[in-house]
Amino acid sequence: MHQILQTSILAKREGFFYHLDEIDMKKCCVLFSGGIDSTTALYRANKDYDTIHALTFDYGQRHAVEIEMAKKTAGALNISQTILSVDLQQISGSSLTDPTQNIPEFIAPEDITPGVPSTYVPFRNGIFLSLAAAWGEVHDIQDIICGFNVIDSPNYPDTTRDFAHAMETAINLGTEVAYGVKTAFKVLTPFVGLKKADIIQEGLSLGADYSYSISCYAGREIPCLKCSSCLLRQKAWEETGRQDPLINRLKKEGKL
Repeated sequence: MHQILQTSILAKREGFFYHLDEIDMKKCCVLFSGGIDSTTALYRANKDYDTIHALTFDYGQRHAVEIEMAKKTAGALNISQTILSVDLQQISGSSLTDPTQNIPEFIAPEDITPGVPSTYVPFRNGIFLSLAAAWGEVHDIQDIICGFNVIDSPNYPDTTRDFAHAMETAINLGTEVAYGVKTAFKVLTPFVGLKKADIIQEGLSLGADYSYSISCYAGREIPCLKCSSCLLRQKAWEETGRQDPLINRLKKEGKL
């Protein structure tokens, strides 16, 4: 069991400090896709909490390989993982869920076009947070940890600080919390304002294994190195001065 941090330690949340005894440090769920950011979040939670549950979503994404790889990471940490299925292909509107649309390709990170990209899945994180809240309400888990990031990340509207705050408010108004029956939910986004390279450094300091973390949108374990997610990941690892563990593993296994 992980040691509960002392109340004298302070944590920073959205621009102000609060004591860690103000949140439930015993149980949490992590929105865990298996990518760089959510892998770091999982390792961070594994350090700070006694009981951690990984929530992974099978939503009809073309890069469903991330689900199988996420199982390996959660399993290595002996963390309970639940895979929730919600078919967002029925809604479509995204090149991640519509196989008839092409994934945008670029030569370098600076070539990534501004604006909301076609890989944005409409309200995906809102849907995920709603499901996580419903799951947490049943299992009496109020802390929802997300690896949301707005720097070195595609321009998605549902990964911002304001969005996370708004969803936290909505969740607390739309669950038993509103009647004072249960402890309030917290949507925690520890990396929202960090560069991806800094998120990686945080993970490495926690012993994170990124060799099974998948970022590529193309739908394969081997990265395409052309989609925005691949290019931003490659840039981040270059900034750390380290080799990407995923590439090292693939080479070792003879897949590259």
